[in-house]
Order: sequence, then C-alpha cells, then structure tokens
Amino acid sequence: MSILLDFFLVLVGLAILLGGGDLMVRGAAALARRLGVSPTVIGLTVVAFGTSAPELAVNVAAALKAGEISFGNIVGSNLANLGLGIGLAASLVPLQIQSVVVRREIPMMMVATLAAFIGALDPYLGRGAPLYTRSESLLLLLFFTIFVYYNLVEAVQNRLDGLAAEARQEILRTLPSISKALLWFVGGVAGLVVGAEVTVRYAVKLALALELPKAFIGFTLIALGTSLPEIATSLMALRRKETDLLVGNIVGSNIFNFLFILGVTAAIRPVPVPPQGLWDLLVVTLLSAGLWFNALRGALRRSHGLLLLAGYLFYLGWKTATLY
Repeated sequence: MSILLDFFLVLVGLAILLGGGDLMVRGAAALARRLGVSPTVIGLTVVAFGTSAPELAVNVAAALKAGEISFGNIVGSNLANLGLGIGLAASLVPLQIQSVVVRREIPMMMVATLAAFIGALDPYLGRGAPLYTRSESLLLLLFFTIFVYYNLVEAVQNRLDGLAAEARQEILRTLPSISKALLWFVGGVAGLVVGAEVTVRYAVKLALALELPKAFIGFTLIALGTSLPEIATSLMALRRKETDLLVGNIVGSNIFNFLFILGVTAAIRPVPVPPQGLWDLLVVTLLSAGLWFNALRGALRRSHGLLLLAGYLFYLGWKTATLY
C-alpha cells in the first residue's frame, strides 16, 4: 500500500510540475514582450534561475551534510537537460536557434562545462583527491557574474531599441498586464519548486521501498527530479512554439548549475568528485559540444535530437548497470 501511495504522490508532483511549467512559460513570454526583452534573454536568466531553484535547494542541503549527492545532482541534471530537455524536444519538432545563442550563450555553456571538468582533474595535476575547493568556487562564481553582466547589457540594449519598440506596440494590446504576467510567473516558479520537491521526495521513498541502490537514487532519480522543471518548461515552451525560450532555458540552466550552484555549494563546503565522476563530466562535455556543433547550422533537426536523447539514455543505462 505504501509503494502505491508513493507512486501516486510522484504522479501528483509531476502534475504540479507540468502546471507550473505552463504557467511560467506564459508569464515569462508575456513579460519578455511587455518589457521589450527578447525571450532568449528571459530564458537564459530569469526562467533558467527559476527552474534551477530545486537544484540549488538540494545542493545547499547536501553541502551542509557533506554528502556526495551535490556532484551527482548537478552533473546528472545537466545531462538530463541536454538529453531530455533539448534532445526530446528536437526529436519531436526541429528547433530553430537564434544567432545570439550560438554566438555567446552556447559557447559560454561550453566554458562552464570545461571549467567544471578541469576542476575535477586534481589527481592528474598532482593536487590530491578530486575536489571542488572554495578557491575554485570563487572562479566559478566570477564566470557566472560575467555571464549575467553580458545578458543584462543585452536586455538594456533591446529595451532601448526604438524600432523594436514600435513593432511591439500592436501586439501589446493583446498581452496580459505586467502585474498579471508577473503573477503567472511567480505562481509558475512556486509550482515548479513544490512539484519538484514532492516528486523527488516520494521518488526516493519509492526507490528505497523497491531496494534500489542509493547511488542510483543520487545520480538518476534526484538529478532527474530536480531537472523536471527544465524539462517541463521546455515541453510547454515547445507546445507554445517558444523555441527561443526553450533553448535559452536549457543552456542558461546548465550554466547556472555549473557556475552558480556548484560555486555556491563549494563555497559552503568543498564538493568531492565521486568515482566515475570524470566519465560523467566527459559525457556532459561531449553532449554540449554536439549541441554547439549542430547549433552553428542554425537549427537542431530531429536526427540531432534523437542523437542527444540516445546518448543520454545509453550512458544512463550503462551507469545504472555498473551499480549492480
């Protein structure tokens, strides 16, 4: 009976997540148009931060307990974002990618990924056990500050573009007010956070009841659970044809995870890299490079999406098999 109840509550959490994702996309898209900010910038900053809130909460709690769950949650979440958030979406509908994303944000995601990868090379650099130290956390947070700065500059430039402002006047009449759009957005963020919390909590209970390994829970269930906001938001953005918001959300979320969340977590307490951690980072790097390579062509076709999705599922299956 307990297992059935846990399973039901997981479904309840997923429903809350989907509702929150839909509400957030509506609010973010309306705010972007009302304030004269491109959906890409909104996706890369505000939505990305909102959907990364569950990862931040989980990792701060894990840091205080000195658990290795932090690394698995961050890297596993980024893998899920690429494989499910973008791979699944592109396999359903080809995604058009704006040049601004290709020019700066996707390469910035590569920089963040490589920074995380290099930070885990301590044994090969003669620095002892693999560990993200407090000094490395400052470097990650510095990169994050640069990322936010450039996006704020672009937001201001878009806001001051007179021609763009004139073009928006016609559609502003059909949009909800700023206060209503903001209410939608805040409600959506709340739904995402609550839904992720319910989903993760009862998914862990379900896994323990079924006697699944704890390592499996850390890298897969918890990581996937905290990535559900990004995935839910991506699917809702796809349904509403907000592909700029979709790509911006995933790319921005991965940057947030590696630079901000890992930086904050390591600042609280150094984050150890578990066994196979370098393999995890290598796969994230390869999937990120694959996204960048295909994005240079201006679009992700269904075949590209299927490759991302297949790569994620294959590695997940291999990693799960090695735990038993």
